[in-house]
Amino acid sequence: MNGATTSGELRAHNRVRLLRAVHDSGAVRTRSQLTRDLRLARGTASVLVAGLAEAGLLHEEPAPGHARGRPTQVPGPHPHGPVALAADVREDAWELAACELGGRVTVLDVRPHDGTPQGTLGPLGEAVAAHRRRLGHRVVGVGVALAGPIRHGGLVDIAHLGWRSVDVPALLNLPDGPAAQPGAPAFEPGARPGEPRPGTPVIGNDTVLAALAEARRGHLRDVRVGLHLHVDFDLGGVLVVDGRPVPGASGAGAEFGHMPLSGGDRPCPCGATGCWGMDVGANALLRDVGLAHGGGRGREQAERVLATNGEAVEANARALGRGVAALVNAHDPEVVTLSGHGVELLQRAGQALMAACEPGLMAIRRDRPPRIEGSALGWRGSLLGAMESVFDHFLTPEGLELWRKNHPDQARDTPDRQSVTYSTLARHKPL
Repeated sequence: MNGATTSGELRAHNRVRLLRAVHDSGAVRTRSQLTRDLRLARGTASVLVAGLAEAGLLHEEPAPGHARGRPTQVPGPHPHGPVALAADVREDAWELAACELGGRVTVLDVRPHDGTPQGTLGPLGEAVAAHRRRLGHRVVGVGVALAGPIRHGGLVDIAHLGWRSVDVPALLNLPDGPAAQPGAPAFEPGARPGEPRPGTPVIGNDTVLAALAEARRGHLRDVRVGLHLHVDFDLGGVLVVDGRPVPGASGAGAEFGHMPLSGGDRPCPCGATGCWGMDVGANALLRDVGLAHGGGRGREQAERVLATNGEAVEANARALGRGVAALVNAHDPEVVTLSGHGVELLQRAGQALMAACEPGLMAIRRDRPPRIEGSALGWRGSLLGAMESVFDHFLTPEGLELWRKNHPDQARDTPDRQSVTYSTLARHKPL
């Protein structure tokens, strides 16, 4: 803010700061803690909280465990406040959730799909549209994570499913305007608001979005340079600098899995040969035990192999470790985080992973190697990253002004807690 800033602009700026602090902290910090953290006067903080509560953005509850005296208040999401709809589209199923300020997630729907673009995205678009109608003006945006490189804000390629330049927003067919046109600037998770415009779904690569969530709510928080690797049927990876994933010029970065890092020579469906992802993930586990693999099928079989076949798991972990060493040499990260099956590979075969990683490190890296940690968010990272991408656009002076104009006098119902569906995509309950 500069000397020419008006009092109205300063209030708008402080409203955004306060809401962002509530959201980023998980809505667990008291008003006094937030006041201190943001260096606000008590009176200013009180006026801000009261105004945000009146606008249907915040609601205060007494801090848990408060015994006597004036209760300490904790600002959190308003029961009729903004909701981000977030979807995680994997190669065999998708999951849709409603997310509130602070990061609370209510799973709304989980469905398998047939692997075709229309059979995957058509039903998802219908489900999103139905929940948008139910929640009305509470919905401030839609974020979608997909298991493939994203170009120009909405074109996706998923090699294992045979998807090539699939126009995701067009197939979702959501109201309030079409998606960004091919050639428009790519959305960069964590970047300043720009594209897409209000009403347009935010489309992101699952690894990029998982890394964004890890930087906001996991082990990459406050890490200057980190690496995040997401392992599912194969793997993706992305460099994270100052809390921002680096997705590439067209948005199609986060493809470390398509680098020749493990010494393999198998042809990959992406068109390259020797991709690291051919040796890491569920497809590699299935192939190593002679089971059918590819096409986004075999998740349950792969999970059984992961739980029972130590030899196949160690082979997977060794290939992962060799690739990690190469990336550590290239990027010099402070921390390497693993999500998806990467968490289980680290838990079940961490020694094999580290034994394969260490010889590949430069001598200067071995003296102080980066920490390798399982994600704090488990399988939920991509979904939470899709949520963050929506709130990044909403938590701006422009986003709050749009909320003020559109927020109806009678707010719609909150997400139905009875409709929570436990995810069939992983063994994790909704947050």
